[in-house]
Amino acid sequence: MHTLAKFRFLLGAAFVAMFATALGCSSDDITLEDLEKAAASVEIDTDSLAKSLDSESASKTVRLDVEKPDLKFGFIKLTDCAPLVIAKEKGYFEDEGLNVELAAQSNWKDLLDAVINRSLDGAHMLAGQPIGATIGIGTKADVITAYSLDYNGNGITVSNAIWEKMQENDPALKAEKPEHPITAASLKPIVDEYKQAGKDFNMGMVFPVSTHNYEIRYWLAASGINPGFYDDRNLDGTKDADVLLSVTPPPQMPSTMEQGTILGYCVGEPWNQKAVVTGIGVPVTTNYDIWKNNPEKVFGVTKQWNEKNPKTHLAVVKALIRAGKWLDETDDKGVLVNRQEACEILSNPNYVGADVDVIDNSMTGTFVFQKTDVREMPDFNVFFKYNASFPHYSDCIWFLTQMRRWGQVTESKPAEWYSETAKKVYQPEIYRQAAKLLIDEGLLAEDEIPADDYDGYREVTSDFIDGKTYDAKDPIAYINGFEIGNKEK
Repeated sequence: MHTLAKFRFLLGAAFVAMFATALGCSSDDITLEDLEKAAASVEIDTDSLAKSLDSESASKTVRLDVEKPDLKFGFIKLTDCAPLVIAKEKGYFEDEGLNVELAAQSNWKDLLDAVINRSLDGAHMLAGQPIGATIGIGTKADVITAYSLDYNGNGITVSNAIWEKMQENDPALKAEKPEHPITAASLKPIVDEYKQAGKDFNMGMVFPVSTHNYEIRYWLAASGINPGFYDDRNLDGTKDADVLLSVTPPPQMPSTMEQGTILGYCVGEPWNQKAVVTGIGVPVTTNYDIWKNNPEKVFGVTKQWNEKNPKTHLAVVKALIRAGKWLDETDDKGVLVNRQEACEILSNPNYVGADVDVIDNSMTGTFVFQKTDVREMPDFNVFFKYNASFPHYSDCIWFLTQMRRWGQVTESKPAEWYSETAKKVYQPEIYRQAAKLLIDEGLLAEDEIPADDYDGYREVTSDFIDGKTYDAKDPIAYINGFEIGNKEK
């Protein structure tokens, strides 16, 4: 029985019993019908009751003596900012004694700069941003992460005109529900035509060190399309490029494509679904197919901020772990039970600001490629399960290999450089401390985090669109295994 219904029933039963006693009746004279009528007649302040029930878990929380209770965190209007939003809206930050303001930022560069210059305490960041900053790509600063916000969550969308040409090149794509994953093989002849005609084939991604940049490059290169290289003279990454990739803020992706400035893009949700809803484009693949359960966003702070506010950082990570777990809760049938509520919260103009119907296309376990192609994708957004919130060293190393592959890391590096850099940026010990506090408080189970002897390296995997095998402990071999890309000695 639902908690509220059970409460109402018991209260009604108590009411009938008291009434019967006052009249001198035996309890044997009270029927089930009497109890049900009494329960239905009881008026309950459900808001007060909900707060009371929520306070049960809040009372288990042991507050740390935080150094800075008033905090301001930045985010970009994407559904994967959800752990921050839920930690605030469900009271998890408040349980930790934190007063958190969430402030939307216009673009990823401004967001990172605001964290570095201390106008923000921390932020929802691209997984590549703390890494890029630490090694000096674009901006040089010591930025760390102790919490991974999510896995997956991105898609690659092309305009209707490009999709029609892809279908001409591959008639199998004309099916109402074509076979997935869809590679860029049918796109290559179109790119070649543009190149022969002297026209630029422009596509969008959100930031030079974003997962989106590396994912769209990976997708293109796997089909023999060169996405271009970075070097000291080509800071835009277009050297030898068949496709010109440019930075476009996520919310502007659909309108920029509709105007014809770009012919496709890689972005997080809800901006692929926005193209479907408005009828301007077709998502052709998701990053779940490019790399199954890939890291996407992290919560980032500067190293100096962490050193000054260690207990505050622990408290923040505690709240985020609870939020991630709430987002991934399922019923006995595996149905995500809190996602619809999360979509309604995220639709608030202060957060993502898109229609609920657009957000829940992907957040509730489905993904719409076309109106005729709606697929169950329960792992399109993963916030907690599969240890998604743990900062794995191997995730950091994958980004470093792609930075080297495409020339953002301009010089050859030995294998140990990759592991040493990962340990500078990713801070699993902070996550473990926060998680163990939650375990002590009864809010987390020990088997919900990696075992104590876990070394931070996920299992070797070949779950990529091209079948390549990634072993983070052998980054040089991985880099050298690609046909298109820089090679190490």
